[in-house]
Amino acid sequence: MSALSEDLPFEVEKEETALDHFTELRRILLWSAFFFAIMFVTFLVFMPKVLPLLANGYKIVLMGPLDVIRFYTGVSGALALGLTTPFLGYQIWRFVKPGLTPTESKVTLTYVPAITASFLTGIAFGYFIVFPVLFKFLMNLGEKSFDVLITAREYFLFLLTSTLSLGFLFELPIVMVFLTSVGMLTPVKLKQVRKYAYILLAVISALITPPDFISQILVLTPLMALYELGILLSVVSFKKRQKRVEPAVT
Repeated sequence: MSALSEDLPFEVEKEETALDHFTELRRILLWSAFFFAIMFVTFLVFMPKVLPLLANGYKIVLMGPLDVIRFYTGVSGALALGLTTPFLGYQIWRFVKPGLTPTESKVTLTYVPAITASFLTGIAFGYFIVFPVLFKFLMNLGEKSFDVLITAREYFLFLLTSTLSLGFLFELPIVMVFLTSVGMLTPVKLKQVRKYAYILLAVISALITPPDFISQILVLTPLMALYELGILLSVVSFKKRQKRVEPAVT
C-alpha cells in the first residue's frame, strides 16, 4: 500500500508535465497562426502596390472577377507562410530550450536567422535569376507560333513555383548541419548517399522547371552546390559536437 502511494506523486507529476507540454505546443501553434494571419493581412493590403513589381512589366489579364480574390489570397498566403516558418522555428526553439545545455541552446538559436537568410537568398535567386530566364524562354517559344495571353493565375503560379520552392530548397545546408549537430546525421553518411541525393535534386529541378536541359541545369547546379556546402558545414558541426561529447563521456 505504501509503495503504491509513493508511486502516485510520480504519476501525477508525469501527467502534469505532459499537460504542460501539450499546453505549450498549443500556445506555439496559436501564436504561429496569429503571426501568419498578421502577415497574410499585411500582404493582402499592400498587394495592389506589390503587384507592379511582381509583374516585371508584363501585361497580365484576369479571366474573371473571382481571379482577383484567388490571386490576392494565393500570393499573400504563400508569402505569409514563408515568413511564418522562421517564427515557428523560434517558437520551437523556446519549447526545447529547457532540455538543452547552454551551449546547445546558443548553437540551436543561430539556426533561426540562418534559416531565414537561406530562405530569402533562395527567393532572391529564384526571382532575379531563375524566373526571368525560364519565363523569357517559354514566352519566346510560344510567341513563335501563338499569340500569348498571360493570365494572372498562370503567371503567379509559375512565379511562386520558381521562387518559393527555391527558398525552401536553399535551406538544405542548414537542415543538414542541424541534423548533424543533434547526432541524426554524419558527414560520412551524407557522402554515402550523395548520388541518391543528386538524383532526388535532379527530379525536383525537373518538376519546377520547363522540360529543357538548360533550365534544369540552371536550377540543378546550385542545388548540388548547396548539398556540397551542407557536407562541408556538416564536417565542421560534427567536429564541434565530438568535442562537446568527449568531455561528457570522460
